[in-house]
Amino acid sequence: METKIKIPNGTTVLVLGICSIVFSCVFVGLVLGIIGVVLGNKAKSIYRESPDKYDGFQSLNAGWIMSIIGLCIGAIYAIYYFLVGAAMFSIFSAANEVGAFDNL
Repeated sequence: METKIKIPNGTTVLVLGICSIVFSCVFVGLVLGIIGVVLGNKAKSIYRESPDKYDGFQSLNAGWIMSIIGLCIGAIYAIYYFLVGAAMFSIFSAANEVGAFDNL
């Protein structure tokens, strides 16, 4: 009976997936999600070559899915921050044109 080895980066992808969801409200979650998806894709391709040789595909797949979720939530937050920043810039520039800050 052949002993199965742990799939490379399986635990790393799981940790990155969890952290990408936890830190998704800041831009760190977006970066961790991207790294988790890239490492997960590489590890999944290694697993597909010889699935009977490796163990731990469940944790790899769970981490990969969580990395995608963290990536999506992080992207939504990034778009939100961009829109809020653009709206604040628009409001302050319009107020400056009207002369709202002249008395300060």
